[in-house]
Amino acid sequence: MTTSVAHVHSIEHTIHTTNRWLNHLSEAIGTSDREFVHGLLRTWLHAVRDALTVQASAHFAAQLPDLIRGIYYNGWNASAVPIRRDRQEFIDHFATSGRIAHSDVPKLAPLVTEFLCRELSEPVVKQALAQLPQDVRALLRPKAMAGTG
Repeated sequence: MTTSVAHVHSIEHTIHTTNRWLNHLSEAIGTSDREFVHGLLRTWLHAVRDALTVQASAHFAAQLPDLIRGIYYNGWNASAVPIRRDRQEFIDHFATSGRIAHSDVPKLAPLVTEFLCRELSEPVVKQALAQLPQDVRALLRPKAMAGTG
């Protein structure tokens, strides 16, 4: 009896896309630690997701590749959103969730935002960020978006 491994194209494609995303984000951050990059992306996605309404969250998630969308929705409690955090609460939550230094959040979070603007498109990301309090939006905004809402 021989066993053949059949590949499902859509699964292979989303794995490839996810690996490409992690590689590109690793380059943008300047690290080869893909576990760290995966955790950072997950932390950004969850922190923003939890601040959105169910409708805004679903709209943003629809733009994500399948595997990343699964990461996005992992652990989501739709009945508990949106969670409003001010800038410091957001930094505290982001740092704790991502297991990174509080002082690294203002450096790393905008890099993830900038990356997502390239991968998804800036209007999609800006639309999601528009739902967040201004001080949190300012924290997440990359320099390239500095003059925008």
